[in-house]
Amino acid sequence: MRVFVLLGSVNMLLAVALGAFGAHGLKSRVSAEMLTVWQTAVLYHLAHALGLILVGLLAQHLPVKAVGWTLFTGIVLFSGSLYLMVLTGVRSLGMVTPLGGVAFLAGWLLLALSAMKLPS
Repeated sequence: MRVFVLLGSVNMLLAVALGAFGAHGLKSRVSAEMLTVWQTAVLYHLAHALGLILVGLLAQHLPVKAVGWTLFTGIVLFSGSLYLMVLTGVRSLGMVTPLGGVAFLAGWLLLALSAMKLPS
């Protein structure tokens, strides 16, 4: 499933760019607490973008379509809500973040379940 390698690559690019923006563009504009929130968003964004690439590479061997879309949803909800919260100052956006965390957990669980179906 090339779509996940493509989504993963684009999300890696975005995560690196947003990480650099946070380190250089936000450093003097937001509080240290909000900068830490931004860094958390970038960290999870990077890790799960790599996960999308992994899913794309595993697609030849495992049924992982749901895994990829679930991880992508997690990136949008988890990292996206944190990015928006820092940029807008609307802290209630943080209520969306746990939904993204649940999507991350579900994606990794789905991958484990797919791997268990493989013959040993």
